[in-house]
Amino acid sequence: MIEEVGADVKNVKAGDFVIVPFTHGCGHCAACLAGFDGNCLNAKEMGSSGFQAEYLRFTSADWALIKIPGQPSDYTDEQLNSFVTLADVMATGYHAAASAEVKAGDTVVVMGDGAVGLCGVLSAKLRGAKRIIAMSRHEDRQQLAREFGATDIIAERGDDAVAKVMELTDGGADAVLECVGTEQSVDTAVKVGRPGAVVGRVGVPQKAEMNTNNLFWRNIGLRGGIASVTTYDKAELLQAVLDGKINPGKVFTKQFALDDVQAAYDAMDQREAIKSLLIVEK
Repeated sequence: MIEEVGADVKNVKAGDFVIVPFTHGCGHCAACLAGFDGNCLNAKEMGSSGFQAEYLRFTSADWALIKIPGQPSDYTDEQLNSFVTLADVMATGYHAAASAEVKAGDTVVVMGDGAVGLCGVLSAKLRGAKRIIAMSRHEDRQQLAREFGATDIIAERGDDAVAKVMELTDGGADAVLECVGTEQSVDTAVKVGRPGAVVGRVGVPQKAEMNTNNLFWRNIGLRGGIASVTTYDKAELLQAVLDGKINPGKVFTKQFALDDVQAAYDAMDQREAIKSLLIVEK
């Protein structure tokens, strides 16, 4: 909920119920106008810790905040949880699918079974993918991946995973969503795509260098980066939640008070929670 706004803010007001993206796009620079508000040329670094507090000073509020109709009391807890994902993980999963150019009828491989990877599965389904292969070793995440639209699950890693994908597809996937960022995940993502496929990469790179020669020899495209949260939410994602087409809030499998934030991170690190939800009591 908005407590107060600056004098230049016209599109939202105190009392409005809004989604607060982790990005702060201005809406008028070249990057934002091109649909890449995650790389806004006027954004100021906030630091992730600023979003884990009772209050937040948000820059570029006039364009970047996404207004939700009504008030929190108008929605179920399930819907409220889904709104929270639109600030980050759902938009990031969707960015992987959009970057990979997923379209109706495609066969898609999703690398990663965390909240972003699972939202990538949901995004591929939303964009019309016919077959969605989720790479996952954890039963609870496999179950949610299937609920979100995965048609196949592969638990293997590395070369074994590549072989499994090739068994299931006609020469590889049309699109690959890389939602992990490790060297092995990126390497596998490149290998499971058919010639001409595009890898949508949103996993934060965990290695400074990458050998791109394999992309060249197989005509594989590589795109991705920081999600365009405001752009995607306004264009499709908020309405999809409001219409009940998607329910990404299911990635939150445990809740914690703000004071217990370390326990929340520990639960995710120890695979006891897919995603932890912080609750601020008033």
